[in-house]
Amino acid sequence: MEARIVELLGRTGPLTGAEIRAALGGETFALWKTCKLSPRLATRTVGRHYVRLDRQVEGFARLSPSILREFLTYTVVGLTGSSDAMDARAAELVQHTASVSKQKLDLATSLVTDVAKPHLTDGAGCGRFCMVLAGDVVYGMAHDVNRPERSTGALVHGSDLDIVVIVSDDAPEDLVKGLDDAIYGKKYQYLKSPAFREEIDYIVKRFSRLREQTAFDTFPRMVACKIFDEAELLVGSETLFAAGKELLRTSGVVDRLREMEQDAIRSRVRREERLLGTDEDVLRGTDLYLFYTDDESEEFE
Repeated sequence: MEARIVELLGRTGPLTGAEIRAALGGETFALWKTCKLSPRLATRTVGRHYVRLDRQVEGFARLSPSILREFLTYTVVGLTGSSDAMDARAAELVQHTASVSKQKLDLATSLVTDVAKPHLTDGAGCGRFCMVLAGDVVYGMAHDVNRPERSTGALVHGSDLDIVVIVSDDAPEDLVKGLDDAIYGKKYQYLKSPAFREEIDYIVKRFSRLREQTAFDTFPRMVACKIFDEAELLVGSETLFAAGKELLRTSGVVDRLREMEQDAIRSRVRREERLLGTDEDVLRGTDLYLFYTDDESEEFE
């Protein structure tokens, strides 16, 4: 495999992991391992790591992108000594990732603005909710690789849009229902329309629910806190948004999340060392999960 990769890159110049796989085929784990270990090949990864919580990981915290996603989407492979060409290709990849992230941020902003607009001026809604965005997009790490949507299997356009709506405890129930119904309608529209094919994950909840979740004593509560910790305000009450952030800080959740992040960083190093040290070129059993997650299993098979 090494000779085939070297020959390909000699003709084409640096390529991403996905481009090499498309050209050569074969088992992706073996391809990744060859690119990482060969003295004739060099790799350059762009972007950043960030924490995701996962039930199947000890301590619940893992780094995202997964090892496989990072290789296919965010890594440039070139011949050793081709640093100028690799710099140029990596710069292109950085620009593409930033462009995709901006497009998805603009799309999310447009969506929630449409939903929020009827409620921003009336007495019941004004100042009583905020709409925030979390996930890949806020880290500037959104991708546009087609993948199956989890519930329907329909292909969607890369990273999903994770939207959280916090409603004040004194707001009428009609506001909660109105926001939920409006976003649900957008979710269906954006998933089915060929112009979008976007997956939207969302939740509408009162501030008291977020306060309960800062107990941080179950996996779902940990996930909810993690999502709000990374979230950025799109539209609505800045005061309510700031109160949510302060609640996470004063309850000790932020400190616990930072500890989990350090654990995830150390675990990632151990995982890569184990995978690179295996004698086999095809992963089986539990080793599969060291390479990619359950959510990615269909996408990467």
